[in-house]
Amino acid sequence: MMAKRRQDSSREIPEVPFAAPAGTPAGIEVMSLADLRGRVPEHALTRPHRPDFHHLLTLTAGDLWHTVDFTDYALRPGCWLWVRPGQVHQWGDLAKAEGTLILFQQDVLDPATATAARVDDPYGPVLSTPVGDDAEALDMAAEHLSREFHALGQLPLEVHMAAQRHLLAVLVLRLAHLTGPVDSPAPEPDETYLRFRDAVEAHFARTRRVEDYAHMLGYSTRTLARATLTAAGLSAKEFVDRRVVLEAKRLLAHSDRTAARISDQLGFANPSQFSKYFTHRTGRSPIDFRSAVRGRAGDSDPSADTL
Repeated sequence: MMAKRRQDSSREIPEVPFAAPAGTPAGIEVMSLADLRGRVPEHALTRPHRPDFHHLLTLTAGDLWHTVDFTDYALRPGCWLWVRPGQVHQWGDLAKAEGTLILFQQDVLDPATATAARVDDPYGPVLSTPVGDDAEALDMAAEHLSREFHALGQLPLEVHMAAQRHLLAVLVLRLAHLTGPVDSPAPEPDETYLRFRDAVEAHFARTRRVEDYAHMLGYSTRTLARATLTAAGLSAKEFVDRRVVLEAKRLLAHSDRTAARISDQLGFANPSQFSKYFTHRTGRSPIDFRSAVRGRAGDSDPSADTL
C-alpha cells in the first residue's frame, strides 16, 4: 500500500507520507476503488487523514461522500475530486462506488507544469464536474495514465517514469483549466484579489485585520472589500476569518496541541480570546470541535495501512 499511517495513541489525525508500493518507482500510483477496498480495511479508510501528497479521484459508477477540510462533498460519476497536500480528508462509504484513484507527489511534475496546473494553490477547487470535451479529455488522460502505470517493465524504467509524468501533466493541466460551457466561462480573479489572497495565506497567523493587509499591499480597505466580494462572494474580513478558522480546525483535529498553544500559534492574545473567536464562528468550542472530529474518526487500529 502506498501510505502507512504513523502510530499514535492520541487518536490525532495522522500525517500520511507518500511511500511507493513495493517493486514500483516512487511518485505516482493509480488504482481502482475496488483495489483500494481490497487492500485497506474499511475502518482505516473512514478515519480522517492529512496526506502530504495529492489525491485525484473520479467515479465511474455509484456515489460517494468525501470530506475535505471538514466540508462534505457528494461525488457522482463524472465528478473529479482533488485533495491537496496538507488538507484533512476522510473517505465515506466505498461499498457502492467504483472509480479511479490517482496519487502523486508534487515534485514528479516539472516546475512549469506545476505552476500552470496550480497544483500548490490552497484555494484550488476540491470538486469539479467537467462536461463535453473536457469530460472526454479527462477520461482519456486518466485511462492512458492508468495503462502506463500498470505497464511497468514494458519500457526502460526511466522512459516509463517519463511517460507517466507527461500523462499526469496532461491530466492536471486539463483539470485545472476546464473550459466549461461556452456561454458561461468562469471569470478569472483579478490581481487585487489574488494579491490579497496570497497575503492572507502568508500572514493570517500574524494579523486578522483587513486594514493591515490593505497597508501591506498598498490598497484601500474598500478596494480589498470590493475585489474579495466579486471574486469570492464574501467580505474581506470574512475571508481572513475563514482562513484562520480552517487552520484552527486543522490544528485541533490533527495535533495534540493545547488550545493555549494553538492560540499562540495563530496570533491570539490569549486562549480565552481564541476560544471566543472560534466559538462565535463555528458554533462550538475548540474542545467540543476536537472531540467531535475524533469521535467521528472512531477507534481504528493505529497500525493499519491507510491512504
